[in-house]
Amino acid sequence: MGDEKIDPRHETLEFEGVGGVVLRADAWGVAQDRPVILLHGGGQTRHSWAGASKALAREGWYAIALDMRGHGESDWSPDGEYGLERFSADLRAVIATLDSKPVVVGASLGGMTALITEGNASSPLMAGLVLVDIAARLEPKGVTRIVNFMTARPDGFESLEEVADAISAYNPHRPRPKDLSGLAKNLRQTEDGRWHWHWDPKFMRAGDTETRSPRDPKLLEKAAAGLRVPTLLVRGKQSDLLSEEGAQEFLKQAPNAKYVDVSGAGHMVAGDKNDVFSKAVIDFLRSEIPR
Repeated sequence: MGDEKIDPRHETLEFEGVGGVVLRADAWGVAQDRPVILLHGGGQTRHSWAGASKALAREGWYAIALDMRGHGESDWSPDGEYGLERFSADLRAVIATLDSKPVVVGASLGGMTALITEGNASSPLMAGLVLVDIAARLEPKGVTRIVNFMTARPDGFESLEEVADAISAYNPHRPRPKDLSGLAKNLRQTEDGRWHWHWDPKFMRAGDTETRSPRDPKLLEKAAAGLRVPTLLVRGKQSDLLSEEGAQEFLKQAPNAKYVDVSGAGHMVAGDKNDVFSKAVIDFLRSEIPR
């Protein structure tokens, strides 16, 4: 995947979402190349895609890792609304600014957003779609575990060490980082010195996000059946959110989709096995997406 010692060109971008909300992004590569938009999961930020973005750029793609509204450095919704349709409208607004149809890579919430955006479009908006550990059928236990983790510390953390401990308890198969400075990108520090996850607390009180979508899978099933662009489903083999049965159901709903099961990865596939994940995505792009 190119010389990994050489970082590709990097820039920060701003897009205008619905209602004037400013969406901030990191872009890697050359703007004239085919764009790939990367959408993180609920409660994450664009920094979760750093390794994959660089790998894509080295292969000649223009990788745009976006902070979704209410997350990271993007604006929070003034009305506290974070339904899937609002995220989808933001994505359509970003796509409208690009010179060519992008491939969209979406993990969890980002994947649901991309799925309903493309699956419900009257004509293709994307050149291709990569869904990361997300499909129409999600396992309730996995959803509950995510919600419990995200809402467990409303008062924040005293230190980054506490944050690392919480992440290690949630993801015991992932090695605890020795350098904790990278964690700061996913948190915000308030005036009292405490660390909080870098998302609007109203997100978890929202409507149709990860906390609600499994209760109405028909929305995602309809979108899956409506896909007409090259699609790849990437599942973490140890995921408790998307089961093998759920993945196979999706492949029946979207029979033209391809499938990769990443051994040793859980729900956070890119973070758990970034090299394997990046290779799977790049192989898919090489074989399915015209440049």
